[in-house]
Amino acid sequence: MDNALLSPLDMTAAPPTGFGARLVALPARSKLMMGLGVATLVAVLVAMSLWNSQGDYKPVFTGLSDKDGGAVIAQLATMNVPYKNEPGGTILVPASQVYDVRMKLASAGLPKGSVIGFELMDKQSIGQTQFNERLNFQRALEGELTRTITALADVADARVHLAMPQQNGFFREQQKPSASVMLTVRGGRTLDRAQVAGIVHLVSASVPELNARAVSVLDHTGALLSSTGDTGSGLDGQQLQYKQQIEANFSKRIYELLEPVVGRDNLRASVTAEVDFSQTEATSEEFKPNQGANATASIRSLQSTESINGSSAAPSGVPGAATNQPPVPATAPITGAAAPLQAAQGSSNTSSRKDNTTNFEVDKTVRVTRNATGVVRRLNAAVVLNNRSVTDAKGKTTQQPLPADEIEKLTALVKETMGFNQERGDSVKLINAPFKVDKIEAPDMPIWKQPWLIDMVRAGAVPAALVLVALIAVFGMVRPAIRAAMAPPPAPEKGSQLDAVVDDDNALPGSALQALPAPGDDKRLENVRALAKENPAAVANIVRNWVNGEVK
Repeated sequence: MDNALLSPLDMTAAPPTGFGARLVALPARSKLMMGLGVATLVAVLVAMSLWNSQGDYKPVFTGLSDKDGGAVIAQLATMNVPYKNEPGGTILVPASQVYDVRMKLASAGLPKGSVIGFELMDKQSIGQTQFNERLNFQRALEGELTRTITALADVADARVHLAMPQQNGFFREQQKPSASVMLTVRGGRTLDRAQVAGIVHLVSASVPELNARAVSVLDHTGALLSSTGDTGSGLDGQQLQYKQQIEANFSKRIYELLEPVVGRDNLRASVTAEVDFSQTEATSEEFKPNQGANATASIRSLQSTESINGSSAAPSGVPGAATNQPPVPATAPITGAAAPLQAAQGSSNTSSRKDNTTNFEVDKTVRVTRNATGVVRRLNAAVVLNNRSVTDAKGKTTQQPLPADEIEKLTALVKETMGFNQERGDSVKLINAPFKVDKIEAPDMPIWKQPWLIDMVRAGAVPAALVLVALIAVFGMVRPAIRAAMAPPPAPEKGSQLDAVVDDDNALPGSALQALPAPGDDKRLENVRALAKENPAAVANIVRNWVNGEVK
C-alpha cells in the first residue's frame, strides 16, 4: 500500500531533453511573456518597414488652389498612388514616384490652374458671335500674361487687365489699348526698377499698338511701381540709370586701385556725378570776302549792256527840189572822231550807253552744332581709409593712422583714376579714420534648443522608439524564456533535508531531486506529507530502501 501511495513521486523520471519540450514544460507565465515579446518584435519590424516605405515623401506640386488640389488628389487616388496633403496647397508623394507622377498628371492636364490661357480658344461653339470671340481672345491673352508674370521668382500672384477697344474704320481717330497689372510680391522681397520695366515691356509687346506708357503696374498694397514721368530729381528713369552707372564706374575704379594697398575691408568710397542732359543746337552762317593781294576772284556771272539813241537833222535851207534829195554819203574815215562826223552830218542828236555787270563768288559757311547729352559737368569723390593694423614682435596688434605723405600719394592716385579736372570744378576728399566694427555675438541658446538638434531628434524619434521597444521585447520577454528553456538541470546540494532524515553517510543521487515535481495542489503529495507527519519512521525506512535499491 505504501509503495502504491508513493509511486506517483517517482524521482527517477528523466527531465525533457529537447528544446521544444523544454519550452512546452515552461510555466504559463513564462510562455505568455515570450509570446508577447515575439508579437511586439514582429509589430516593431512591420512598423519600421512601413515607416521606411512612407517616410521619404517629396512634394509633387506646391501652391495649388483648392480646386486644382482636389483634382490632383482624385487623380492620385485613381492611380493608386499614396499621397499626403499639407497646408499651402502642397501635395506629397513617395520620392521614388515624384517624376513619374508629375508626368502622368501633366498628360492628364493637371493641374489646370485657376488662370485660363489660350486653351480657352480650343472650345469653340457653333453659334459664337464676333463679340464672344473677341472677349475670349482677350481673356486668353490676359491668362497667358498672368502665367508668364507669375513665373518670376519674386512674384507670388498677378492679375492682368487689358482694355482693348474695338477698331473701327469709320472713326478718324482710333482709341489705343491700355493695360493694368497688379502684383502680389512674395514675403520679404521687392521688385527693382529693371524688373518692373521688364514687366511693362512684356505686356506692351504682347498687345498690338499698346504703348509702354499706357501700362500701369501696382503691388498688392496699391503702390504704383511703374512711373512714366520724371523722378524727383528732374530725371527720367533712363537718365537716372545712366547717372548711377557713371557713379558706380568711378567708384569701382577707386576700389580696384586702392584695395590692393589698404586691404579689402579698409576702404569706403563714394562718387557723385553732375551730368548735363540738356540738348542745344546752334546754326551759324559766315561770309568771307576774297582778301589778300594774291586772292583770285571767281566770276560767277558777267552781263554787258550797250544802247545808242540817235535822231536825224531837221530839214533846213530853201524849200525846193534840192532840199528833198537824200544826203550825200559821208566821206570822212570810219575811225575818225565823232565830232567831225557830227559836223559833217550837221546837227543830228545821237546818245550811247554801255553797262557792264560782273557777279563774283563769295565764301559762305553754314555750321550746325548739337551738344552731346549726358555730359559730365562735375565729379565729387569722398574716400575714407581705415587705420593700419600693426603687429609688434610680441604679437600684439594695434591701430595706427596713415602718414600724411601716404595720404597725399593715395589722393593723387584717386585723382588720376577718376580723371580729375580742376577747371571743371572736380573735388576729391580723402581722409583717414578708424572703422568701428560691431561685434556680432552669437545668441546664447542651449544645445537642446538648437534647430539642427530639434530636426535631428524629430527625424530619428520614430526609429529610436521602435528600436527601444524591440530591445525591451527581446531582452525583457523573449530572452528570459529562452534562457530558462536552455538552462542545464541544477546539481544536488549536500546536506539536504533528505540526507538529514535518512541520517546516514550515503548522499542521495542528483536524479532523486530532479524527479521531484513542482509544488502544486496534487492530493497524492498531500497524502505523502500527512503520512510523513504521522509515521516518520516508516517514511524513513521507505526512503532508505529506495536509496539502497531494494524497492523498485
